[in-house]
Amino acid sequence: MSQQRQLFGTDGIRGVAGEFPLTKQSTYLIGRALGHDLMRTTRNAQAVIGQDTRESSGWIADRVAEGLAAVGVDVHSAGVITTPGVAYLARSRALAAGVVISASHNPWTDNGIKVFSGDGFKLTDARELAIEKEIFALLQNASAADDTALKIPKPSLPGEAQLRHAYVKSLAGGVSSDLSKLRVLVDCANGAATAEAPELFRRLGIHATFIHISPHGRNINEGCGALHPEILGKMVAESAGKFDLGVTFDGDADRALFCDAAGRVVNGDGVLLAAARDLHAHGKLKADTVVSTTMSNMGLEIALKNSGIRMLRANVGDKYVLEEMLKTGATLGGEQSGHIIFRDGDATTGDGLLTALRLMDIIVRSGKPLAELVGDLKEFPQTIQNVRVREKIPFAQIPAVQAAIDAAERELNGNGRVVVRYSGTEALARVMVEAESEERMRSLTAGIAAEIQKALGV
Repeated sequence: MSQQRQLFGTDGIRGVAGEFPLTKQSTYLIGRALGHDLMRTTRNAQAVIGQDTRESSGWIADRVAEGLAAVGVDVHSAGVITTPGVAYLARSRALAAGVVISASHNPWTDNGIKVFSGDGFKLTDARELAIEKEIFALLQNASAADDTALKIPKPSLPGEAQLRHAYVKSLAGGVSSDLSKLRVLVDCANGAATAEAPELFRRLGIHATFIHISPHGRNINEGCGALHPEILGKMVAESAGKFDLGVTFDGDADRALFCDAAGRVVNGDGVLLAAARDLHAHGKLKADTVVSTTMSNMGLEIALKNSGIRMLRANVGDKYVLEEMLKTGATLGGEQSGHIIFRDGDATTGDGLLTALRLMDIIVRSGKPLAELVGDLKEFPQTIQNVRVREKIPFAQIPAVQAAIDAAERELNGNGRVVVRYSGTEALARVMVEAESEERMRSLTAGIAAEIQKALGV
């Protein structure tokens, strides 16, 4: 059995800023451990570091950069930039790594450290585990933390704005359709997208109206963005036909959700359906296969099957979707939450800006509005209930919880699904149930959640 990681979750290291593992000491040591890992494999290693708009992102980026520089890594700063922007820069500039300071969709009080290798892919679990071991070894060595004399190195040229501009230029260069007739409402979540989305949409001539583009360090994701797509939908619906669609990003813009002209929310399942059919029609959907996760609705599986497309399910987390895509050669994969990965190009991670452009491109080329592209996606009633937990014990080791899960699956008898898992980024258990009856769905969800609350609840 493989050893479990303690610091790295499904999307990097995440926690409350200022508390372990995101203290001033530990973030510096994380930088050192990562730097040692890079220097072992790359002579004269260079890394790019970027951040979102949280008030803690600046000092965490500085501390990680100090740790990297302390062991000889040359650090380039991209400033505020989206997560996929950092992945692009690491890959396109042949750097040893890209580091992102962001907690994505989490509240502003949280933060995180994500790492991409030089090829633009997230680190493997095995590599993360090796870095973790060194971090803990450094923590035990008091002298390793004596970094008071170090100063943050000045970012290497090119400067922050030039790095961001290079990423925007690459995205715009991949669009062949004329998107200038589209009218779009764009919610930047007061996050990283505020640094690139306006320039990108302006460059392509899109008639875009932007909301939530005034970050002040504590308003990222707050009542806006991909966590609250219904707000975007309501604004589009009340605009009296002013917009053709809406797009909303999460805090680090590695995912995007949408709404149609009537304000109806279209999640990642809808995007996967539209993109899969488009690629399939042009002979670009390898093996007629799409990779999704255990959270995608059964309705997507049925709609894809009706179009002659097979759907595979991976574990939750876009890195696991990508692993399955690389294993099977699939050119499209993603999550219901809006992480969409296009492998018919050179993308190596979910990219909200790229996803928005690809969907708009499909709308223009097909001549069909978004509502029509996803009109036959009939979703099974699905609910997700979160239970805050004090520890993450495997559910199979808790008889009452496992019994509730087994009973729910027997009752559904194949006409629905039960997925119970721990969040990889928060202290939460997530209970997801799909059923043909909404009443049965809610009853089964509540029953399982109640057992988890009894056994593990805070």
